[in-house]
Amino acid sequence: MNMKELQSTLEAVLFAAGEPIELSRLAQALELDELLLSQLLENLAAKYDEEEAGICLLRLEDQYQLCTRRQYADSVRKVLEIKRNSPLSQAAFEVLAIVAYNQPVTKAFIEQIRGVDCSAVLATLCQKQLIEERGRLDLPGRPLIYGTTANFLRCFCVSSLDELPSLPEKAPEALAQSGDEAEKNEKNEEDFPQTVDET
Repeated sequence: MNMKELQSTLEAVLFAAGEPIELSRLAQALELDELLLSQLLENLAAKYDEEEAGICLLRLEDQYQLCTRRQYADSVRKVLEIKRNSPLSQAAFEVLAIVAYNQPVTKAFIEQIRGVDCSAVLATLCQKQLIEERGRLDLPGRPLIYGTTANFLRCFCVSSLDELPSLPEKAPEALAQSGDEAEKNEKNEEDFPQTVDET
C-alpha cells in the first residue's frame, strides 16, 4: 500500500474502533513501524485541522482516538438525543485532582488528604470513566489503587498528564477540607455548575 492507502486504512480502523487505541496495537495490527505510524497519525490530524473537519484526531498519552470537535457538541447531542452529563461536585473535582497529581493512589491516601470518606465520590468518578482501578497494593488488605483514564485526558483537553498545570507549593492544604465542609459539598452536588464535557 502507498502512503495514501495506509492513511485511509488507519482512518477506517480508528473510526470503526470508536475508542482510544494504543499506538503499539495499531502498529502490530497494520504491520507498520511505530515511527512511520506516528507520522501517518500526525498527517491525519493535520489534514482534519486544515480542512476544519467536524472530527479531529486526539492523542491521549500513547493512545489515539477519532472524536467530534467540541464546537459541534450541542448539535451532536440534539441529533443523537444525548443528555448533558450531570455536573461534577466540588468534592469530585478535589478527589479527581488528588488522583491525577498523585496516581496511583489508594482510597485511604485520598481520605487522609480530604479528611472525609470518599467511597461515593470514587464510585461516581469510576462510573464516569474519569478514573479506574489499577490493581492492588501488596500490603495487608491488598487495597485498590486508582489512576486517571484516557477519557480523563479527553474531557480535560490534554494529550498527556505532563500538560496538567503545576500545583502550587501548598496544594495539599488547599485540597484538604474540614470533614463538615467536605460532607456538605458531597451532599449538595447540584449547587456546583462545573461540568465535564464528555462528548
